[in-house]
Amino acid sequence: MLRQELIARNCSYARLNAVPHVMSYGELPVVVYQRSECGQSHGNFIPASYRAILGKPQWHKRLQKIHAQGRRCLPAGDGPWRELDSSVSSDALLMNIFCYPRVTSRTDVCGVLAIEQGSRPQFGFRPRVPLLSGTIERTEIDMKLGNVLFEAKLTEADFQVQKAELVEGYRDFREVFACRQLPRIGKSYVSYQLIRNILAAYALDLDFCALIDARRPDLIEDWYAAVCSVRSAELRVRCKALAWQELAGCLPAALQSFLNVKYGIIPAG
Repeated sequence: MLRQELIARNCSYARLNAVPHVMSYGELPVVVYQRSECGQSHGNFIPASYRAILGKPQWHKRLQKIHAQGRRCLPAGDGPWRELDSSVSSDALLMNIFCYPRVTSRTDVCGVLAIEQGSRPQFGFRPRVPLLSGTIERTEIDMKLGNVLFEAKLTEADFQVQKAELVEGYRDFREVFACRQLPRIGKSYVSYQLIRNILAAYALDLDFCALIDARRPDLIEDWYAAVCSVRSAELRVRCKALAWQELAGCLPAALQSFLNVKYGIIPAG
């Protein structure tokens, strides 16, 4: 239902603002935006955030991430397609908010996120989580901001399912989790991304926050199930879930308006 709402909102947004876009193929076609001809604007981003992204090479590099299904579900002649072109991209939502000028200098934003004022986001952060084999795991985490790791979710189905042998290959897995309490499907663990990010927070002595839409109670339940399996009370306190709607109430008015129109994200009352 959330995906359908976002599709409807972005169809209207793209038409009213006459921004370049296409519709993906499939049962539920999704709006996928394109850069303007001059390259200085992009329909999937609020202008102030997009200008900031263009001005920082590390942020701009994040935009180049290839759309995993682009060749199969998008017009070949208009590519190459990037993941953050999609109107349902949680990474694009994350960058719209945290690349907005001076947003991490706002006292109320820093308070709700438990970060220091002026912290700069690192997108696609690689925590290098240690494995039992003596090597490290190189998967990216959506964002590191100050002393907090963030996993962003919007319309994704879940936090991913992963085979038990891979999950149990993390060095600190059995020390951090009461393994039998973790939800499983057959021989695989549910909510793999949460498990991995909590292990990263433990290894690096950081906090962890899952950013979830309040319209997704299923993901909130998954978060609780994973965190309740953490052995250490101190580490459990360092893990939290925050709704986009809670964060929206702390943001500048122009950004709030953009999130409302494009994502239906309204500050929590």
